This record gives sequence, structure tokens and C-alpha cells, in this order.
Amino acid sequence: MDYIDQLNKSQREAVLNVEGPCLVIAGAGSGKTRVLTYRIAHLIKKHNVDPFSILALTFTNKASNEMKDRIEQVVGTDARNLWMGTFHSVFARILRAEGNKIGYPSNFTIYDTQDSKSLIKSIVQELGYDNKLYKENYIYNRISNAKNRLISYNEYLNNKIIQEEDISSLRPNIGIIYRKYVKRCFKSQAMDFDDLLFNTNILFKDHVDVLNKYQQKFHYVLIDEFQDTNFSQYLITKKLSAVKRNICVVGDDAQSIYAFRGADINNILNFEKDYPELNLVKLEQNYRSTKNIVGAANSIIKNNTSKISKSIWTNNHEGELISIKKSFSDNQEGKMVSSLIFEEKNKNHYSNSNFAVLYRTNSQSRSIEEALRRIGIEYKVYGGISFYQRKEVKDLIAYLRFTINQNDEQSLRRIINFPRRGIGKNTLEKIILIANENNLKIWDIILDAKKYFNSRTASNLEKFSDLIKGFIIYSKNNDAYTSASHICSLSGLTKEFYDDKTIEGLNKYENIQELLNSIKEFIDTDNKESSIDSFLQEIALLTDQDSENNNENYVSLMTVHMAKGLEFEVIFIVGMEEDLFPSQMMLSSRNDLEEERRLFYVAVTRAMKKLYLTYSNTRYRYGILKECQPSRFIDEIDQNYIENSFVIAKNRNFAKNLISDNKNKIQNNIIHNPSKNFIESDLNDLKEGMEIEHKKFGYGLIKSIDKTQNHQKAVVNFKLVGEKTLLLSFARLRIVK
Repeated sequence: MDYIDQLNKSQREAVLNVEGPCLVIAGAGSGKTRVLTYRIAHLIKKHNVDPFSILALTFTNKASNEMKDRIEQVVGTDARNLWMGTFHSVFARILRAEGNKIGYPSNFTIYDTQDSKSLIKSIVQELGYDNKLYKENYIYNRISNAKNRLISYNEYLNNKIIQEEDISSLRPNIGIIYRKYVKRCFKSQAMDFDDLLFNTNILFKDHVDVLNKYQQKFHYVLIDEFQDTNFSQYLITKKLSAVKRNICVVGDDAQSIYAFRGADINNILNFEKDYPELNLVKLEQNYRSTKNIVGAANSIIKNNTSKISKSIWTNNHEGELISIKKSFSDNQEGKMVSSLIFEEKNKNHYSNSNFAVLYRTNSQSRSIEEALRRIGIEYKVYGGISFYQRKEVKDLIAYLRFTINQNDEQSLRRIINFPRRGIGKNTLEKIILIANENNLKIWDIILDAKKYFNSRTASNLEKFSDLIKGFIIYSKNNDAYTSASHICSLSGLTKEFYDDKTIEGLNKYENIQELLNSIKEFIDTDNKESSIDSFLQEIALLTDQDSENNNENYVSLMTVHMAKGLEFEVIFIVGMEEDLFPSQMMLSSRNDLEEERRLFYVAVTRAMKKLYLTYSNTRYRYGILKECQPSRFIDEIDQNYIENSFVIAKNRNFAKNLISDNKNKIQNNIIHNPSKNFIESDLNDLKEGMEIEHKKFGYGLIKSIDKTQNHQKAVVNFKLVGEKTLLLSFARLRIVK
């Protein structure tokens, strides 16, 4: 079958009309990847466009590789010649080739977030600022936001509004830290992630010949997930496509959820202002979800005012209605979710991998994890520490980075005395101080150690410099894997971790071996350069999703932000409460609230067949048990799509009425003190009308018993907490009479 025959009418329009600017609004589950893939394939196959003249930008390496593989299936190996990759990887490639024009060598180091924060922490300490006030996370985000808006440190220091903001936050010296941070990065011949965009803009602004070169090179520019672009990315792509004007952007304004990273929804909302002649195509057929889920999602997002109008629909079956479940506490919420997963697995023969539990904040995973462990369901929490951020892995990577770039201060800090070689912290700080005071490179100080240090320290530094010089020579004559193995062994890292026979030590040794395996796999892959430098760039630009494997048989636990782009048969969105989702931090303006609503829309549209929303009446927040109200977003769902005609308004004041007479007990997490003779009864004898006692909820009457499910349920009317539905396989009850 021809690839064009696989497309619906709107998709076909987006693929065939390749000339001029094009905006493709792709609703959730509408097949945007297929459209982008086939549009590129069509350019090559039917219009004979040279792949070298096509620039395709994505937000993850995973998306880029999947698209390239699909294109190759249509056009053959020519697809390998595309300029396709993430914004950061493509612009890093350009900066490697052209960076000398703005003072950077081709082998500049790329600092990850941890490296950047570590350097900021050092600068704050050197300047003598209060590290509790000038926390590296806050400073890093402030600098990052400035760079994404193309505000240099000079502009930052001279902008009255910015300075007033810093003064009001009691941090008047952020601009000074920003300036020193930029200069230290430059001295280390390093760029952070934001620099890859910031410096590309500088390159194109200050060197028109370079801009013109790439404007003539790229005849077609295509951008995926355009709603997630920031000002810096937008400006680069606008410049690159200014001559040919063959720019195609694909995205969904309803899924713009990364404002905290600098993404600007106005880039997609106002795209037509830049290109009034554009071809607008709307992909409105959803292939992922049931009619009930699609209808519910539409009823949610219609409440936003800043949007591009569209009507998402589907030919899929009606499916199940959305289930909204309430629980008394977050712990009970976890038990309820685990029980429902167990039931769904048995009823529909699902695997663990068919389920995902989504939450607004990472801290919410605890109660879910505990409940899943209790009943033996395997799960995986996404968004934890990634493989390449583990200390032992960072240690070996630092050796590789310093072998390539001897001006990399952050790598020097990690390796100069690990494993221990008699070079203490004071010596290291003195090296950096001397280099800064004399405007010299840190490597020059180490090479001339006798001039600055006593004989013992100088001797240790000479041994270290000889070690690195040996690595430099060896790496120039060998591939990345052979060099890395050599460096790992001679540096002492292999012995350091191998000799540690604790479980932690063995794990570290295995992680080092796994890193070496990944280097071997890297150089064995077709069309890959085999140098250490090329491997370091590959891993430096990995995103969160690139480093995760979603193919294993686990229930997936993750934040909604991490779930974007994924889909599961059954989705649980937990913690649907005011001040949690929507977040209390996002209620100060309409723009923030609308972003939260888009985030909820993204969560809902991850579900293919079944969607559960859960909320609790009480939840611990910051160590305090708080009364909760159901989220306003539940109110916004059309009742036609909700199970049992759930009316949230009836439950608005439930939490307040629930414990108004027991407030003191609630604060201590005690609702009911069990009777002294409390012994769990055999619940096989349980009947309607019986009086029972629950350890937490107190005394109640059995209203009804349902024995038709895999887990028998009882509806109980408690004196203290009202009506509850209990799973009898988990409930611990004493039959009173």
C-alpha cells in the first residue's frame, strides 16, 4: 500500500502541500508523527528534494530516531542524510563547526544541569553570599530563563525591572553571579544546554555570512511539538526559514504545558501573524481514545480562552464512562488504586504495562508505591535519578571530558582527587584561584605546579598531569570504547569500585561496566563517529524520555509532565484536589490556570480505554494533615461522560462536614480509637444490617454487600465519616452485632 493511502483527508493535505509555510494543528492521538514522517518522505520521494537540505527539529532523540526509521522504510538509506534531531543536538552540531567565530573550540564541553548547578554553588561560595538565600536551583532557573529570553548578563544587570525583581526577592546579586557564571563557562570552554540556543542566536546575529550559509542550505524546515518552543528556539527557526519560507510546524496549543521551562504558547497561537499566507491544517480525528474519553477531554479544554478552535472526534467505540473515586486519605487512595488495577487486570486480562498512574507532584507516588508493593504488583517510578546522573557514572564521564577538554573546571573538581591521590580541596581551590587571578587556564597551573606549590603537592600534581597527558595521547589513537576502558583502568576507578564488596559498591562497579557497554554499543551503531567527543555529546543531550524504557512489564508511575507523548489502556489521575491539581502555585493568573487545565487535558488524553480520577478528603501536605476539596477540573467534565452521574457539587463541603466535630483528632491522624476488645472478625459471616467497627472510621452499619466482583465489596454507613465502600479482602472489621 502506498503511504499516501494510509492517510485521512486532513493528514493527506498536510503531507502533499509542501511549498510555503504550513501550520498543522494536531489534536491528541491524531497521528501527527505519521504526518510529519510522510511529509518528509514525500519531499524526498516525490519532489526529489535532497535530504541534506531538510532540517527537522524534535524535542527528544527518541522521537527523532523513530521518525528517521519510518522515513527510511519509505525512501531507503537516503533518510540518514537528513538534518534531523533535537534542537540542542542540531545546534550543537552547527556550533561545533562555526563556534570558533564566537570564541569556542570545536571540542567544547556541554554541561548538564547538575554541572551548571555545581558551578553556581561554587561561585556563590567564592563570592561569600548566603547559600540559603542564593540556592543553586533558584539561581540556575533565573539564569536559564534569562538566556531563553536572550537576555545577556549585561542586559540583565542593566534592566531596571529585573533588578527590582531580584531586590524584592532579597537576592540583588543574581546578575553578578550570572556574569561570573558565563565567564567561568567560557574559560572552561563549556556551554550549558541554554547556551546551545543562546550562542546560536549570537552566531546568526553577529555573523550574517554564517546565517546566510544555513538559510541557503536548508530549503525546508520542519518542527515537531511547536507549542513547546521558547523565544530562543522560535527566533532561530524564523531566521533559518526567512529566505525559502518553507517552514512547517506541527503542534497542539491544547498540549502546551512547559511554560516553566520557557515554552511560549504564543509561538503557535500567533504563528499566522508571521506567515499570513500559511496553509492551516487541523488534524481532528483521534485514533487513540474512546468516544467518552474524547468527549470528556473536549468538555475540559473548551474552558480555556487562549486556544485555536478545533473539534476533536473519533470513530472508536463509546467505551466505559469515566470513573471518579473518592477516598478518606492519600493512603486509602493508594490502596483503592492498587485494588482497581488488580480488578482491571483480572477482568480484561491486562498486563502491568497497560496501566499508568499520573500525579501532579513526585511526592504523591509514595502511597501508590506502598499499596502496589503490598499486593505484589510490579511498578516503576519514572523521573528518578537517571543512569547518567549516578555518581560513579559521572566520575568516569568526568575523566573522559577532561581528557578531551583540559579547561573543564567541573570535571577537574570530580577527578583530581578521586580515587584519592593526595590532592586536597585546598590545593584545588588554590589552583582555581591562581588561574582566575592571573587569567590563566587551570591546566597551565597544574602543568607548572612547581612554581606554585611545595614539592610534595607539586609531585602529586605532576603525577596527575602525566596521567591525563597519557590519556590524551591514547584517546587520539583509539576509539571511544578502547579509550574509556583504558582510562577507567589506569585512573583507578575500576579498582576503586571492584574492591568495594558492599552491595552499593557492587552496584557502582556494574554501572561502570554498563557505561562501557553503552560506549561499545554507540561505536558499533552504523554511521556513528567513534571518538570520545562524539559519545560525550550524544549522552549530554539525552532527555528524560530518551533515557527511559517503557517496554517492560511494570505499572508506570509518573508526573503528568513526564506522560506527554505516551498512551496507556488504563490511566489513573490521582490527587484531583484543589491546590494540588490545579496546583496552588498556578492560581495567581488566568494564564497559569489555563496551563494547569492544559496539563489536565494532556493527562486525560493519555487514556485509550478507561480513565479513573481519584481524590482524597484529607492529605498530608508539608507534614500537616489538611482537609481537601475536589478539584474544580472535575466540575468541568460534562456529566454525560461520568459514571453514576457523579455530581461534585454535592461533595464540595464533604471534608468540612466530615470532621467538623473531630478536628483535634484529625490533626493527630486519629479518627477513632479502636475498642480494647478489637479482634478482626471472619467476614464470610458479614450480612446487610450488621453493626461493625473499623479501626480508623469507627462504628458503622452494613448498607449492602456486592459479591459479584473478584473482590467482594461492602457499602458501610459510618457514624464519623459517612458512607464508604470497602474491599472486604483488605478491610479489617470487627462484627459488633
